Order: sequence, then structure tokens, then C-alpha cells
Amino acid sequence: MDELLLIETVERYLSGEMTPQERSFFEEVRKKTPEVDQMVVEHTFFLHGLEKYSNLKSFKHSLIETEAKLMEDGVIKEPSIHGKARIIQLWSKYKRSMAVAASIALFISVLTAGLNIAYNNQSKQNDFISLKRELTKDIKEGIKKEVGSRLDTASHIRQKTPITDHGKYVGTSFLIDGKGYLVTNYHVISSMKNIYVGNNKGDSYYAEVVYTDNASDLAILKITDTSYKTIINLPYSIKRANSDLGEQFFTLGFPRNEIVYGEGYVSAKSGNDGDSLAYQLTVSANPGNSGGPVINKNGEIIGIITAKDAKADGVVYATKSKNIFRMLDELKKADTTAPLIKTPSGNGLKGIERTQQVKKMEEFVFMVVGN
Repeated sequence: MDELLLIETVERYLSGEMTPQERSFFEEVRKKTPEVDQMVVEHTFFLHGLEKYSNLKSFKHSLIETEAKLMEDGVIKEPSIHGKARIIQLWSKYKRSMAVAASIALFISVLTAGLNIAYNNQSKQNDFISLKRELTKDIKEGIKKEVGSRLDTASHIRQKTPITDHGKYVGTSFLIDGKGYLVTNYHVISSMKNIYVGNNKGDSYYAEVVYTDNASDLAILKITDTSYKTIINLPYSIKRANSDLGEQFFTLGFPRNEIVYGEGYVSAKSGNDGDSLAYQLTVSANPGNSGGPVINKNGEIIGIITAKDAKADGVVYATKSKNIFRMLDELKKADTTAPLIKTPSGNGLKGIERTQQVKKMEEFVFMVVGN
């Protein structure tokens, strides 16, 4: 919402000029949008400050008029004071008014600065779109038709209610250890209590969160279904070093109910607003791609897709793959009993044509659905 329009709306709300329907709608917006609620609170405080100052100023003006009237009628007489004594008297007489005026001016300056910061932060957030996909009723029906039927007949899930019936969000993940450990974005699973993952072969499993790293927007998941069989050799590796500007890659993810391929190149060595933990990529990506791997021609994962730029087509941001190793180190430090996660070091994708690379890679990329 435009800042001036929002301020005008808040003033109408506080002054009681809204219709009952408008007021009810605006109060719902306040409940769901902390920034709007904060602006209402700050604006209320601001208006109360102005009202208090106005009342004080009116009272002072009344006193001055009364004093002048009394002197004019000869009831009181003002002593003749000159020089420094006169300045002291004037200061004593008006120091409180000046202090109030200075306080109001400072308050207005601080409030204006706060509103500008809040607005600028909101503008930055509006420029940055995370690629977690929200399930609508139509999408749920599509997943239920394409994937849910397999879950209904799978022996390890038959006794459970398919999460597709209740899932709200969709993202992407990929295996980093054949024992069932996957990486995705933190923002993908941050609102999920129940999580399942499924690949393009129709294999679907329940999973749980092992560790999260909000700073790099990463999370580790673990497949918990006993029917999952450990994969001995993953055909790819995870790159520890930074990638070069212009390096080409391909992506796999779930912006649709089936796996989708994309290709592009590294267009900047830092992410949004100079973020050194991420890359800027030129590639097509849509909600559902969050958590998907970015794979170079040598079969190395160089990043994990996180978001896209709202104002520039094809500008996407990806967390650098070296953050996976940093997160695993932090997990070991935080929990000495944590299981050993062995990242892949395979080179089965190196030197083969792209279509074969995709065929070998896609079964290890999983859709993440939860609520």
C-alpha cells in the first residue's frame, strides 16, 4: 500500500470517519499485518502528543491574555526590568513552552525517521519474493490426483491420512546423504508441523526437521519412514568453493506438481543487497522452486534457490552451497550426539550430456509439502 494512502487510512480510522464495514476490514488488516498495526499505534501516540501540545499552548495563551487584561485594568502591574534580568524573566516565563515545543519537534523527527525506516524495510521486502508455493484448492486436487493416489496405496502410509489433504505449502529439497538426509530452505518448512517429501518416481515419505539455520535460510530434513532404503552412492557432489561469474548451471524443482527443469548462469557473486552468503542468478524460477539445487556442468551443487527479484524478470537468488558445510559444522557443535551426515562426493554426472545428467539427478530431488 502506498505510504501516503496508508497514513490517510490510519487517520480516517483514528478519527472515526470510516464506515462500520471499512473499520471491520481495516481491523482485520491490523491483526494480520504487524507493520500496519505498529503504524496505527505510533500515529495514535503522535496525535495524542500534538493534542497535548495544542491544549498546553491554548492554556498558555489564555494565561497571557488574562495577564494582559489585568494589567490593562490596573489590577496588577508588571515591574520594569532591563538587561540580563529581563532575559532571565523571559526564560523563566516561557522555558516550559519552549521545552514542550522542542520535545514535540524531537518526537516528530524520531517518528518520521522510524516511519521512513519501516517503509524502506517494507519496500525491500516487497522487492524480494521467496519461492515457497502456497497450495490452493485446485493445486491440492492436482497433487492428490498425481501423487496422493500413490500415497493412498503405499503400505508405509496407508494407515495415515495423506498430508496432501491438509498441506498448505510446497517447496523443493534434495538428498545430501543417502541415509535420508535432505536440504531445503528454512522458509519452506518454518510454518510446517507435518512434513512429507516425494520424488518424481512416486516414492513419498514422512520427514522431520533435524536442524535449521535462519542466517543462510537452510534446513536439514530426515526421512523417518522405515520403508525408505538407503542410497549408497549419490552421483553428484557439493561444491565448497565459490563459483565463477558466468558459470552455467541447471536447476530442478517443483513449481508444478511434476519436476521442472531450468537453466541459467551466475550473474553476480553476491545476492540481494550485497548478501555475501548468496549468488544472483539469471534463470527462470517460480513459487515451489525454493530449496531446489543449482547444479553446474560437472555435476556439483553450487547453490540452493531461495527467492527472486520482484522487479526484474529472471533475477533469482540462491544460497551458496558452502553454507551446507557450515551448517553441518554448527550442527555438530550444537549437538555432539547428532548423527554423522556424510555429504556426497560422486562425479557420476561429469562429462555426460545434459539430458542424462537430469535423468540421473531428478530421482534425488524431492517435493516438500506440509502444513
